[in-house]
Amino acid sequence: MEKITGFFTNLMRKYLPDPFVFAIGLTILTMILAMLVQGQGFIAATTSWGSGFWNLLSFTTQMAVILAMGYVLAKAPIIDRFLNRIVLLVQTPKMAIIVATLVGGIGSYLNWGFGLVIGGIIAKKLALKVKGVHYPLIIAAAYSGFTLYGLGFSASIPVLISTAGHPMEGNMGLVSLAETIFSAPMLITSLVVIITLPLLNAWLHPKKKENIIEINPAVDAQEQVAAASTVSTYEEPTLATKLNNSRLLSLAIGGIGVIYVVASFNQGGKLDLNMINFIILFLGIILLGTPANYVSSLNEGIKTISGIILQYPFYAGIMAIMAGSGLVDTFAHWFVQFSTAETLPFWGLISSFFINFFAPSAGGHWVVQGPFMIDAAKELGASISQTSMAVMLGNAWNDLVQPFWILPALALSGLKLKDVMGYTVVMMFWIGIVYSAAVLLWGFLG
Repeated sequence: MEKITGFFTNLMRKYLPDPFVFAIGLTILTMILAMLVQGQGFIAATTSWGSGFWNLLSFTTQMAVILAMGYVLAKAPIIDRFLNRIVLLVQTPKMAIIVATLVGGIGSYLNWGFGLVIGGIIAKKLALKVKGVHYPLIIAAAYSGFTLYGLGFSASIPVLISTAGHPMEGNMGLVSLAETIFSAPMLITSLVVIITLPLLNAWLHPKKKENIIEINPAVDAQEQVAAASTVSTYEEPTLATKLNNSRLLSLAIGGIGVIYVVASFNQGGKLDLNMINFIILFLGIILLGTPANYVSSLNEGIKTISGIILQYPFYAGIMAIMAGSGLVDTFAHWFVQFSTAETLPFWGLISSFFINFFAPSAGGHWVVQGPFMIDAAKELGASISQTSMAVMLGNAWNDLVQPFWILPALALSGLKLKDVMGYTVVMMFWIGIVYSAAVLLWGFLG
């Protein structure tokens, strides 16, 4: 196993560029494919790209908000103390890897933005506390738990298609969460991943001391000094400072937010992305205690979203080329043309895995692949719920090697993509086996 991980790590360090360069390369590749495969002209491909560049601006803002607010929530004192208690119980490097995977995975299952951040935070805490932990691996392990979001409460496609008024409701109707993420096969799959992935990650830990790269404590010390320097040691007790540090204000506005959430659900409201962001925001305000504390933590969290703000428009442009040229339909058709009712979800999973390189957002991904897959399911008599869930799993599977979503973990850790990707490639192979087996068995037995 050390030889395998060593091979992929060396490969990534030599040839894998930074995530932004990767996005630029995918843009050029997509244009070339649109011209060669679809016969689209360069000007037409460029026009599609430029026209679609800001198509996902609203969604980009939602993604940025969920990550920044998730960071604040993960840094709340009560959660920070909880993480510190967990860290104190861990004594060995392999156990540290297991715990980091579990925290990242469970956090992502509950909410993907929260999981991305809390996984990176506890991984860093464990690396500082437990001597001999291979730092790149524990960051990769915490991030690998992100794949569980595709099976969890914030899985974008299942949540979307269960919501009245979704864009494809006329073609496929509503698909309840009981038929997707809360179905017995998917609950079992979640359990298999949460048990086996931490064990795999622990197995990847280098045995030879010379192969272990530990965290540099000086980096954390510098961050603590920087954080401390942003806090004034003395503030004149004016009305303004009293309001800034008022717990009553935070509780009042937080209470109003909670009342709204309860009232919304009582009136038939759905747990969509906006509602998730709303809950995370006001829960964070309550837990941070004062407006000043919230703003201070948010300022720290902003650094985790710079990559998303820069790169997401490029991926929106890529998706526009794929949709405008018909490339995504052609690509999906290659897999679907030899499918049966039982195997369509499996080929949907595989095609989704590859499409996610070009469209690393389940919501945007569904916009370009969903219509074709649902039409194929209806034509073949395949299960719409299984086909939809397979597309979601393909997306979550590919995220292990798609550089986009690992950006917050890299921002928190100070590592480069090439430092961790060799490990996530190995994790990707295992998750691929689990998801493929789950979808196939579900198709033939369900």
